[in-house]
Amino acid sequence: MPTEAADPRYREIDRWPTETAVEAMLEAQIAAIAALKSQTGAMAAAIDAAAERLRRGGRIAYAGAGTSGRIGVQDGVELTPTFNWPFERLAFLIAGGPAALTRTQEGAEDSREAALAAVAAEEIGPDDVLIGIAASGRTPYVIAALEAARAAGTLTIGISNNADTPVLTAAEHAILADTGSEVVAGSTRMKAGTAQKVTLNLISTGIMLRLGLVHHGLMVNMQVSNVKLRGRAVRMVATLAGVGEGQAEAALDAAGLDIKKAVLVARGLDAGAAETRLAAAQGSLGKVLDILA
Repeated sequence: MPTEAADPRYREIDRWPTETAVEAMLEAQIAAIAALKSQTGAMAAAIDAAAERLRRGGRIAYAGAGTSGRIGVQDGVELTPTFNWPFERLAFLIAGGPAALTRTQEGAEDSREAALAAVAAEEIGPDDVLIGIAASGRTPYVIAALEAARAAGTLTIGISNNADTPVLTAAEHAILADTGSEVVAGSTRMKAGTAQKVTLNLISTGIMLRLGLVHHGLMVNMQVSNVKLRGRAVRMVATLAGVGEGQAEAALDAAGLDIKKAVLVARGLDAGAAETRLAAAQGSLGKVLDILA
């Protein structure tokens, strides 16, 4: 299995000068990201299918063990502040449960029964999207979660760092992050983990793009939860509505800190009309602005 193999190039890395070792590890990280280039088409297909499913109101769920599970949680929890993705539309199936996020529970990854119980407890179903992540591609917990979710009609995406593995065949959409051997043999928190995080960044952000939660490269659906983000929101409204920051701030307050509604208020609509227009456009600010243009 490539992710477990020792690379002879690094046999003496513990004896190298520190800077040389750091340079080698950095080069390996860069190579890990480059390994994803061949997967952009597969990721795009998964994104489009996931967005279509999530328009029905379903959830994004992550299944993983160890490093892969923690990376999945990191990706998911960041969707709420960044895109105002409702927390109740997220689900995390982690081998060993929440305690595994801060303390390793390596044996938990072997339990298919725990995965089946988690899928049932979360009531993962046809409107949901389950992303299963496993560096080895052979983690029983992740395989079982993907199989059970797919049987329930869920859209499934599998991410593995090894080719021809059960995680990839269990999922409807397979993403192979072929990162090969690690600088420190078997330490998949490095190259494999980096590629997994980038893959999840691309998939989840791509889904948000397709759902209309980004406009002109701006986070128009973000949560305005502190002073810094309020200033960012005011600047976004000003830019997108073509008004001064004073008018933008007033529109933001009138819209209840909803950036998309605030842009439409600044363009002359009242808050109620703005909300109605956005609902009709499935939340896409761009579609509403195209009509107003």
